Formats: sequence, C-alpha cells, structure tokens
Amino acid sequence: MKTGLFSHSACLGHVPPAGHPESPDRLRAVLAALETPDFSDLARAEAPRADRDALLAAHDASHVDAVLGSLNDEARQNGFAFIDADTVMSPGSGEAALRAAGAVVRAVDEVARKKIKNAFCAVRPPGHHAPRDRAMGFCLFNNVAIGAFHARKIRVFERIAVIDFDVHHGNGTEDIFWNDANLFYASTHQSPLYPGTGAASERGVAQNILNVPLTPYSGSDAFRAAMANAILPAMESFKPDFVFISAGFDAHKSDPLAQLELTENDFGWATARICELAKKACEGRVVSTLEGGYDLDALGRSAATHVRALMEA
Repeated sequence: MKTGLFSHSACLGHVPPAGHPESPDRLRAVLAALETPDFSDLARAEAPRADRDALLAAHDASHVDAVLGSLNDEARQNGFAFIDADTVMSPGSGEAALRAAGAVVRAVDEVARKKIKNAFCAVRPPGHHAPRDRAMGFCLFNNVAIGAFHARKIRVFERIAVIDFDVHHGNGTEDIFWNDANLFYASTHQSPLYPGTGAASERGVAQNILNVPLTPYSGSDAFRAAMANAILPAMESFKPDFVFISAGFDAHKSDPLAQLELTENDFGWATARICELAKKACEGRVVSTLEGGYDLDALGRSAATHVRALMEA
C-alpha cells in the first residue's frame, strides 16, 4: 500500500499580515519538496471540508461558531480579524481551517479502510495550540484532535495516541486529551518557550499525558534519548489502536523561532521509530499532520525526510 498525501489549495488562502512567520510560503515549500521523483508514488488527494460534527468532537460550539461566523465575517469585511497577538484570520482562513481539519479526517478514513498504509497531511493553519474553547498560537482548529475523535467514531479505535515533536508544546492537544484515559499525548519540546506549558509534572487524568521538555540547544542526542527512553516506551505500553503525529519541524537548527538544533535526519529517525511501534500495536495505522516549521529550506527538507520515512515504513 502507498502513503497518502492530503492537501488543498485553499490552505494557501489563510494569509496573515506581511512578516508573519506562519505564511502560505510554508505550505508551498513543503509541497515543492514533495514534487521530486522520489515522491511520485504518493497517493495524492484533495482534502474535503471537515463537517460541523467533526469539529464539535474536539471544540466547543461557541469556538466553532466564532471561527466560521463572527471572526470569519470580520476578516472578510476588514481584511483581518485579530484573535491575539499571534493568531489572525484573513478572508480565506475559515475555508483553510475547514480543509486542514478535513485533510486529517479524510486521511483517517483512508488508513482505516486500508486504502493507504499511512498518511501525511500538508495543511495549514496548524492546530496543536488550539484548546477546546479558543484559537491561539497560529492555530484555529486542533486538526490532530479532530482526527483522533473521528478515528474513534468510524471504527472500534478506542485508544488513540498523538506523538508531537514540534518545538513548541501542544497545549491545545493536551487540554483536549487531559480527562480521557484512552487518549494519550506525548510531546518533546523546548522549555522555556511559548506557550509556557508542557512541564513533566503535567500527567493527565490517568498518566495519559507525557511531556519531555528539552532545554535550549539540547541537540540530537537529547531529542533521541527523550524519544527512545521515554516517549516510545510509553506509547508501546499504551497499546494504541491508532497513532497520530503532530509533525512540527521548528526544532530544526535553522529555525528562527527556537533553539533545539535538530536536523532533518532526527525527524526521519523519529518517524521511522514511531511507525515501527505502530506496526506492532495497530497494523501501522499512522496519520501525520503538519504543525510548525518556519525556515522554508529546512521545512521543505524536513518534511521530505519525514514523508520518506512514512513511505518506507
């Protein structure tokens, strides 16, 4: 079976103000890197819009209504709707957010039905900072959490794991997963750094949250040790029915927003190890979705290495 690639041109229509690091060029860089002959065997598909029920599984109705209603209207009327200092909607942001979440939903469907072996969702805006009740940190809807709840809905996939190697802690995913013992969230991330959450003491209702914060300039050895000695064993013990990856590439040494100093090979290594465990636990069911990464060259190379590892799994 092939690896799926899910994206949509509408994800380029989310256009924050000039100079904002989460720009459409990020997605262009990823898609360009995946256009080489090495990736000709990808099963490419357009992302549908996520429906309201899928969004409401992870978010409060008031938040969904604000993003798709009042904030969307404000952006169309005024050019932008400013949610916080980092998070802005443009006239195309509502459609982009629906397609980003819809990509993960569609990828889950295809993997669950064994039409593809695993998938990467090349989408934006990213999602892992969005908790149940609001947008923040460049994120409007929590794409990976929406996908996790959809996996539960369509099949008997009760135990869902999310592994997050973005350089920033996925506070939104942690918030949404906190009170459900059958939802496992594990994160490596730089600390101190935005959003200020992700301490090792944050463990969830049933030890279902695992944070391994890394100090600035930790580098490859510390990252691989965190994955090999903490996160991967915990994932294996959890025995997931479905695995998701919040694939942020802003821990790369070239990224301007952080200082973990990883290389694209670290992301490839981590992806391969996650897929190996997923094969043992859940027939290799893995869906990955793009989170951060703000140096365009490093982002493209890292995404390509990540997808290559998915294809080789």
